[in-house]
Amino acid sequence: MKIGIEGQRLFRKKKHGMDMVALELIRNLQRIDTENEYVLFIKPDTDHTAISETANFKIVEIGTSFYPLWEQLALPRAAKKAGCQLLHCTSNTAPVFTSIPLVVTLHDIIYMESSLFKILKGSGTNYQKFGNAYRRLVVPWIIKKSRKIITVSHFEKNRIGQFFGINGDLRLKAVYNGVSEHFKPVTDPFELQRVKTKYNLPNRFFFFLGNTDPKKNTKGTLKAFSDYLKQTGSDMQLVMLDYDHYELEQLLEEIGDTELIHRIILTGYVVNSDLPSIYCQSEVFLYPSLRESFGIPMLEAMACGVPVITSNTSSMPEVAGDAALLTDPYQPAEITAAMIRLTTDKKLKADLVQKGFEQAAKFSWKAMAVNVQRIYNELGAACNS
Repeated sequence: MKIGIEGQRLFRKKKHGMDMVALELIRNLQRIDTENEYVLFIKPDTDHTAISETANFKIVEIGTSFYPLWEQLALPRAAKKAGCQLLHCTSNTAPVFTSIPLVVTLHDIIYMESSLFKILKGSGTNYQKFGNAYRRLVVPWIIKKSRKIITVSHFEKNRIGQFFGINGDLRLKAVYNGVSEHFKPVTDPFELQRVKTKYNLPNRFFFFLGNTDPKKNTKGTLKAFSDYLKQTGSDMQLVMLDYDHYELEQLLEEIGDTELIHRIILTGYVVNSDLPSIYCQSEVFLYPSLRESFGIPMLEAMACGVPVITSNTSSMPEVAGDAALLTDPYQPAEITAAMIRLTTDKKLKADLVQKGFEQAAKFSWKAMAVNVQRIYNELGAACNS
């Protein structure tokens, strides 16, 4: 069977969550599937080292720049020209009009849970607002026509089923994400120092992957960190990835602690291969999101031997198990209390580190790829019967 996989952003240098999931799926399918033939549809960009062609994996670059046109017009045309018998779209949306049987990975439906007015008037960048508005338009159509809908946790599967009235629909399948093999304790002092120097890391810090997406709870996390410093007098600092300095100043004004800026390190974008060394040098990884469909960074931190503070909402208890401290993300005081516990209770910290290793080991990209390949083969058999 010839299978097309949408990987629009895999050649861009600054890859994020859904990009990494698609990349790991493809890399692992290349290792395990020698029977099917694949065509990867990618937008031209600068990082051609991300993925390479193999005997049964061909790369087709599609040059249309505007994403809706790329997906709705150029992608189905290219997939049809390539002779694809199945098309897997990996990032929440897919072509509405195509005769090729569709599989879609629907990571979450957060954008469906707010009105279009709230999306356009709410927080987040203009790019995020446009993307969410586009998804609100396209996803209901995709739900109706997809042969299989893959999502990343049982929480999200239930949420999608309830929202669209398709509970019990055999088309809807939960397939867990994984954690990449390079996330493990880093012991090489030269590598640790290289990363520390490159990103100006302090000696003691909490690590937080905050961004402008409201679900990341950046404001609540900053308030919790501010209160932690006031209550403990600690010299702890906070390391944040890829966050705008002006946006940070605005949030600190809102929480009433502009001086906190001096205790925060903004690293800019961090390449994925450097992340383990940052995790390993942190005291605690903070992941108190308001809403997640999975939460890969929790598993990355656990695999690196770092204790995790996360939320008791959505998918996070499902993925974290008993290997993290769960807090109410809407209550910064609970996050602060968890910070204090993990920096004062050595036994608790050691227990969570050990449980974290065990929890992270339950999730692998190979297992994810095996499950997705099984879905492809089942659909192929059904089409041929």
